[in-house]
Amino acid sequence: MDSSSISTSLVFATSAIDNFMYTYILVILLVFTGIYFTIRTRCVQIRYLKDMVRELFEKRVNPGERAISSFQAMMVSTGSRVGTGNIAGIATALATGGPGALFWMWAMALVGAASAFVESTLAQIWKVKEIDGEFRGGPAYYIQQGLGKRWMGIAFAISLIACYAIGFNELQAFNATSALEYYVPDYATNGGAIIMGIILTVLTALVIFGGAKRISVINSWVVPIMAFAYLALGLWVTVSNVGLLPEAFSLMFASAFDFQAIFGGFAGSAVMLGIKRGLFSNEAGMGSAPNAAATASVSHPVKQGLVQTLSVYIDTMFICTCSAMLVLVFMVEDPLTAQTLNGMPLVQMAVKYFTGDIGIFFITIAVFLFAYTSLIGNYFYAESNLKFITGEKPQLIFWFRIACLAIIFIGCLSSFDLAWNVADILMGIMCIINLVAILALGKWAILCLNDYSAQRKRGVNPVFHARSIPNLPACECWNDDFDFIVDEEQALHDQTYS
Repeated sequence: MDSSSISTSLVFATSAIDNFMYTYILVILLVFTGIYFTIRTRCVQIRYLKDMVRELFEKRVNPGERAISSFQAMMVSTGSRVGTGNIAGIATALATGGPGALFWMWAMALVGAASAFVESTLAQIWKVKEIDGEFRGGPAYYIQQGLGKRWMGIAFAISLIACYAIGFNELQAFNATSALEYYVPDYATNGGAIIMGIILTVLTALVIFGGAKRISVINSWVVPIMAFAYLALGLWVTVSNVGLLPEAFSLMFASAFDFQAIFGGFAGSAVMLGIKRGLFSNEAGMGSAPNAAATASVSHPVKQGLVQTLSVYIDTMFICTCSAMLVLVFMVEDPLTAQTLNGMPLVQMAVKYFTGDIGIFFITIAVFLFAYTSLIGNYFYAESNLKFITGEKPQLIFWFRIACLAIIFIGCLSSFDLAWNVADILMGIMCIINLVAILALGKWAILCLNDYSAQRKRGVNPVFHARSIPNLPACECWNDDFDFIVDEEQALHDQTYS
């Protein structure tokens, strides 16, 4: 059997697994969990919008420690969320599932934001402090401490490492490289992909060998700059073609509620593609963002839960919508060309149609930088979970970094369908484990939210004490020693909340 036949067989097999997992398991579980926590938290994702913005700029509890700030933690998670999936992934969803996929991405983000709040709050409750003063945590940690099931925590950690170090990094590297296709025809066979692979691998190595602090600093600068620039492009195209918006929205809603088409081929429908690409993009409920949320130095777990909820909105409601509107307006203006394209080439042609060659250049740079921040954010998640399994073993971490860099290089030489299928399957496995865990532990996040709300009503800066929630499973960072530090911070900040 030649390599082409093997590749075709792998694509077919992974597609079958992918479709079964999302059609019969994940869609039901994601929607149920999101609605359940929306009800239990009384729509926390809407009620506390103002607090989300305010808590984003809270300083570290102890300015002298190495832990990162609330803003930096959100930039790490946003850097991982805001990747090429926000550009190529959205275009793929619209091209394959129809324009209605955008509507279902919006719906998934709004409902899933409640799940994102719960998982990130749990990550803060059961975070741990490293010797160097940095925090780490995530689903593996709250599964072990909150549920008392280390085996389940290890299973999640393994699935996350596989998903991010292999699936997502391969996909991000592939999408970054595919942006070369416009400038370098046949880039995959003439050496262009190899050159890009070397460049991307070296740049990633320079950051991941610098630790969490360097990762957060890079993402704190690159993510906001590129996000605002990309949003500005999308806004300009949308406003410049405002006359086409009614037809674009008509296409979207007609596709979103074309139930005959949906039930005729659910696996490839706007609903399914919207949920899959929405989950890949905003990662709400998947168990990835909590790894970043746990690293923040805050006085109350709910604060980082709210900040990470805001990150879901930034990702889907703004950046994904920006990509979608570029493609939707292009579909209205030049439907024949749009039908022949998919993924990154579709976005590039849409941008070229409205802005000329300068737009292609901008998108190519944006894709590369978004992929770059995602690669280093993804590595951060994977390393944290490796440490959960093995502890601090510098030599093992070194070789793990080398292996991750090799995956990035290989990803640059991968194929479109296989890269997406592998990422979807690995993402689905870790998502299922995490959703089961947060459904079991969600009551503690809700009690924590009640504690936060009660303090806000009293007009004080919310500060969390583990003893304030009866029967809370033991946690490391909110005991009496930690309380002394945050109590000092509360005395300094209460007046700002009055």
